[in-house]
Amino acid sequence: MSDEVTKIDIVELDGKLERMADGIENILLCQSKMSEDVSKIKDAIYNPEEGLYARIRALELWKAQTDKIGWAIITAIIGLGCATVWHTFFK
Repeated sequence: MSDEVTKIDIVELDGKLERMADGIENILLCQSKMSEDVSKIKDAIYNPEEGLYARIRALELWKAQTDKIGWAIITAIIGLGCATVWHTFFK
C-alpha cells in the first residue's frame, strides 16, 4: 500500500511539475512578446526622423515660424494703418 501511495504521489507531482513547466513556457512567450512591444514603443517615441519627439520638434519649429510671420503681418497692418491716418490728417 505504501508503494501505491508513493507512486500516486509521484504521478501527481509529475503532473504538477508539467503544468508548472507549461506555465513558465507561457510566461517566457508573453515576456518575449512584451519585449517586442516595448521595443516598438521605444522606436515610435525616439526615432529621430518619425518618432514622437521629432514630430513635437517639427510642430514647435512650425509654431515659431508662424508666430514670426504673424508678428510681421500685424506690424505691416499697423504700419499701413498709421501711414493712412498720417496721410489723411496731415496732407
